[in-house]
Amino acid sequence: MKRTWLLFSQAVTVLVAAYFVVATLQPDWLRGRTTMTSAGVSLIEAPPVPAGTVAPGSFSGAARKAAPAVVSINTSKAVRHPRSNDPWFQFFFGDQGTQEQTGLGSGVIISPDGYILTNNHVVEGADDIEVTLTDSRQAKASVIGTDPETDLAILKIALDKLPVIVLGNSDQLAVGDQVLAIGNPFGVGQTVTSGIVSALGRSQLGINTFENFIQTDAAINPGNSGGALVDVNGNLLGINTAIYSRSGGSMGIGFAIPVSTAKMVLDSIVKDGHVTRGWIGVEPNELSPELAETFGVKPGAGVIVTGVLQAGPAAQAGMRPGDVIQQVDGKPVRTVSELLTTVAGLTPGTAADFELRRGDSEVTIKVTPTARPNQAQRGAQPRR
Repeated sequence: MKRTWLLFSQAVTVLVAAYFVVATLQPDWLRGRTTMTSAGVSLIEAPPVPAGTVAPGSFSGAARKAAPAVVSINTSKAVRHPRSNDPWFQFFFGDQGTQEQTGLGSGVIISPDGYILTNNHVVEGADDIEVTLTDSRQAKASVIGTDPETDLAILKIALDKLPVIVLGNSDQLAVGDQVLAIGNPFGVGQTVTSGIVSALGRSQLGINTFENFIQTDAAINPGNSGGALVDVNGNLLGINTAIYSRSGGSMGIGFAIPVSTAKMVLDSIVKDGHVTRGWIGVEPNELSPELAETFGVKPGAGVIVTGVLQAGPAAQAGMRPGDVIQQVDGKPVRTVSELLTTVAGLTPGTAADFELRRGDSEVTIKVTPTARPNQAQRGAQPRR
């Protein structure tokens, strides 16, 4: 033991002595290299870093992996002055003809077949859509389909050897996870910003019919719409859609559509040309203490049914006003937004289990949803 301790002490002494010798005779070895410029200025440079070395905490790997699959989208459409057909307007101002209106956004290549995910509001009403890749290739894009209720659109381009993004799992996201937003803000060129997941399941924002947004403080600006929200591994988590702003620029509150929603919309549009959603014909509300007292139920988790459409799927299955929906197809339901999203995800014609609280008892019924009517067909009918 004494011999081991002696060897250790001697080794430490030699190392400390070597450090002081280097610090005295060659201090630049420890703090960087001293170089002389052509003007005779002495500078200290950091020691060279081996090629391929990644700085601690860097997101460069994620950016390199995801960025090539994020494209810039330029749109144009011919517009006429709203009063161009007014004879008095033409008398004073003449025929103004048509003018070209341009738009800018981003998109994400999600398939080697050329499918691109973007926002509906980026391409809505466009006569011409041009996609520019990070390798400077350009192509005209065709619209495969749109879904205004989620503000998503599917485009397609005909190019080979396309970079494709890897899809992540947005259902496993947690508040505080680090994320990157990639897009083309203000047309300055592709830009990567970083932040965290600020909140999940944001709804009732009045942006879309179906809202289940990922909120992030990664900077999102005009032109980022339709771009990618990725994790630190470069996997796609969402499609950047909107910001809360009083100035038009980023204020640290941005919203992205989860990739789980985007996949569902993609499959439906490519398969059927439109999105088919489930519908059961009920009018739900949040379970407030006032409603609980009105219907004679105990306050707790779930969504209370305040109206049931006569002869609708829910009514045919035996659902009644005052029932509290707690689970749909095994998924817990806590808010009206969650119920809307979950029911919309059901397959029309396929029965699903609805777990209800009716008075003091627990009831499970099977409801066979039908296809969700469009807005014009629904009119004043219950929405879910």
